[in-house]
Amino acid sequence: MNMDEASEEVAVQLAAQGVIGKRVDEMESGFIMALDYMIELAEKDQDDKRKSLLEVIKETVLSHLTKKCPPHVQVVGLLCRTPQKESRHELLHRVAAGGGAFKSENGTKVHIPGANLNDIANQADDLLETMETRPVVPDRKLLARLVLIREEARNMMGGGIMDERNHRGLSTLPLPELSLQVNFLTKLVALKPGKTVHEMIKNVMQGKDEGADNTDSDEENSTGARVSSGFAGWESVTGKKPLPVRPGMFLETVSKVLGGIYAGNDSGITAQHLEWVHQKTLQVLQEIAF
Repeated sequence: MNMDEASEEVAVQLAAQGVIGKRVDEMESGFIMALDYMIELAEKDQDDKRKSLLEVIKETVLSHLTKKCPPHVQVVGLLCRTPQKESRHELLHRVAAGGGAFKSENGTKVHIPGANLNDIANQADDLLETMETRPVVPDRKLLARLVLIREEARNMMGGGIMDERNHRGLSTLPLPELSLQVNFLTKLVALKPGKTVHEMIKNVMQGKDEGADNTDSDEENSTGARVSSGFAGWESVTGKKPLPVRPGMFLETVSKVLGGIYAGNDSGITAQHLEWVHQKTLQVLQEIAF
């Protein structure tokens, strides 16, 4: 058929909607993973047409799957597929106002449900907590996206990141993990804001230095049993190494310390420095996420 690119994409979407709509319940769990692999191959081959077609199929599958979920879960899924910060903010505004039609970045119209910003932030927080409490983070890109969604939804709430509804994460964080976040934050605050601090944040958010996954084997004691040597002077009660600095835990710590400073009406240089660290961390996560 003689069609221009825009018409061809619409035709593919219509075909995909029809086929996927009928078979979405039979879909195997590895299908999205296979699509991601095929998209990656098309990118390496510099085959833009094949890549574009596969991305249309993937978006259609995800759209069908999210429609079966509660509204706030659907919104988290949509936000994970929205690379531009401004577009995510617009989407969140629409959601908070009751939902409606939203034009995605590829020009297609998506119907978004109305949802509570607090529910969206908590859903993202629950998902990233599941990822961050593993010894090895399975997907750094997805983790970065979830942290951005949590922080942006919280920031849009009445009291911003200081809103009392946001004070949920650190209450469940074990002392060794909390101390590691605080130690890293103390190290950053001791240095002048600039390129060095930016690089330190970037490395840790990418899973290096203080943010490196616990992949090394623990030492064995004389009985042959595994024992943890701990991390930065700490030993876990469970015998496992405390988790390293993780993006979600770290930003939770920054917000908590900032809240303490503002509550004491002592918003001087340290508060400005912490706000700079918070903003730089979000910038780094945006680069990692998309």
